[in-house]
Amino acid sequence: MPELRKDPITGRWVIIATDRARRPSDFTREPVPRPSARFCPFCYGSEQKTPPEVLAYRSKGAPNQPGWSVRVVPNKFPALGIEGDLNRQGEGIYDKMNGIGAHEVIIETPEHDKTLAEVSDKQVEEALWAYRDRVLDLKRDKRFRYIILFKNHGEAAGASLEHTHSQLIALPVVPKRVKEELDGAKIYFDFRERCIYCDIVRQETLSGERLVSETDRFLVVEPFAPRFPFETWIVPKRHDSHFEESDAGTLQNLAGVLRQTLRKIDQVLERPAYNFIVHSAPLQEPQLAHYHWHVEIIPKLTKVAGFEWGTGFYINPTPPEESAKFLRECGLG
Repeated sequence: MPELRKDPITGRWVIIATDRARRPSDFTREPVPRPSARFCPFCYGSEQKTPPEVLAYRSKGAPNQPGWSVRVVPNKFPALGIEGDLNRQGEGIYDKMNGIGAHEVIIETPEHDKTLAEVSDKQVEEALWAYRDRVLDLKRDKRFRYIILFKNHGEAAGASLEHTHSQLIALPVVPKRVKEELDGAKIYFDFRERCIYCDIVRQETLSGERLVSETDRFLVVEPFAPRFPFETWIVPKRHDSHFEESDAGTLQNLAGVLRQTLRKIDQVLERPAYNFIVHSAPLQEPQLAHYHWHVEIIPKLTKVAGFEWGTGFYINPTPPEESAKFLRECGLG
């Protein structure tokens, strides 16, 4: 019988459609193709084809030249512009402001033919340091309230270029979905005087049903009420609300955990398109006792249709306990 499950943070309901339960082999397979050899503006030697870099880690060479290992550049077609004032105003009952923000691309490696799952742990760690450094720099601009870090891998997930990269968008407002998480976590904290994410870490460690893997610093878990099949969370064991305040040991450990988790997803689901998002506290907030930064990975296996758009419910054909078992037993570490 299908089961309704409630997300304990946001209060969102999902339907776990156990009567149409699907194994990894039941999904329509659309593996992300290997990168082609055509011209790529993110490769070595094409540095002049992007806007000038705002950050690069390099062992040699001048800015905007080869010799880099990770490079961050403004998006050539930004969603928001960095110059100007917000100019908040009303128009009758409507509110509006100028589209002020920052939109940057993190080129995670010079290697055109490698995915983030295929580069070294050290290379992933450098990409994470670039995330952190750019957030800390943009955080000084008081116009920005929130920064979202995300990766679109594969055309089905929204990637327009094959060369592995992720993106950063700084916003002058806190997004509604982020606020729902923050508010839900605060309600739980006010009632129980504990962080809900810390409680999730404790409960999932004890039960093991939805546990994929763990280290001394991180838990990889399929959430209790996932919107999508094989939705996977990477949650720090130590409470911290802001990703950008992570120390060197945390970023080093996260690099190995993230790469291993992406390799497991590639192995079990045959290189699917996916999105991952870093969920962190708003920029101008101090440390929050009720919120806990984490990473959410969502393979693109199902489509959102009318029922989901109309109700806010999601239908997930794979119970998270089954997803966790497949990922745990895939034979990769």
